[in-house]
Amino acid sequence: MRFVVVTGMSGGGKATAIKILEDEGFYCVDNLPVRLIDKFMELVYKPGSNVDKVVLGLDVRADKPFVYVEEVLAALRSQGYSYEILFMDASDETLIRRYKETRRAHPCAPQGRVEDGIRKEREILRQIKSKADYVFDTSSLLVRELREELIRIFVDDEQYNSLIVSVMSFGFKNGIPQDADLVFDVRFLPNPFYIEDLKPLTGNDRPVRDYLLSFPQTGQFRTMLAEMIRFLLPYYVEEGKNQLVIAIGCTGGQHRSVTMANCLYEDLKGQGSYGLKLYHRDAKKKTRQDL
Repeated sequence: MRFVVVTGMSGGGKATAIKILEDEGFYCVDNLPVRLIDKFMELVYKPGSNVDKVVLGLDVRADKPFVYVEEVLAALRSQGYSYEILFMDASDETLIRRYKETRRAHPCAPQGRVEDGIRKEREILRQIKSKADYVFDTSSLLVRELREELIRIFVDDEQYNSLIVSVMSFGFKNGIPQDADLVFDVRFLPNPFYIEDLKPLTGNDRPVRDYLLSFPQTGQFRTMLAEMIRFLLPYYVEEGKNQLVIAIGCTGGQHRSVTMANCLYEDLKGQGSYGLKLYHRDAKKKTRQDL
């Protein structure tokens, strides 16, 4: 039996996660009355039950204060029932934007400001988030990426990557990415923009890559950057960080930043228990890769 409790911030992707798991054969129940949670678990765990994959969705809209939900779940675990907790989250800025787009009221502040509702809900869910087996920050996740991660964990039984690392190239002239955690400036490297044959290309093209890698400072920077990121990643995991965005910028985001982002992605690929994504924000030939 695989029993997954899906909870999290309103607007964080809970409904989407439940739908994805339902499509993968899980029997899904959302917002079950609190007094029926124990009865429901008894039924699905009863010998002879044909249900072996279950999702139970719970959130602050429960018919009782959420503290009772936590108490019921704790009591069931003490009785020997096993379950996993999947917590769906997103940054405050992302949640606010999503609520503005849908024009919905926040369940914790139906007559007030969305910001106040988010703040209140975070406090209500603080305890269960700390006990969650999986925390997904959907601020920068596409639905396709969320589906891949959920299938990998709950269908293919692969290891959970508690940290998803996004390597992004960008151009300073278009602004620093707002969600960047680490920003590196590679404008010290020779600029292919001023070479006629390389100007119309991007860092995804072999001639630009070969040109940049021909300079010793490029190789030195590549090695030092990869070593520093490898050093930092375990500590980010230890601190409970779920998303790390590494932004590498040059003037226009076409040549130097693209090549160096590709190099860092290659150097990190397959070397840790974390998810890895590559995204070129400003390159003419936008590409996205996932691991």
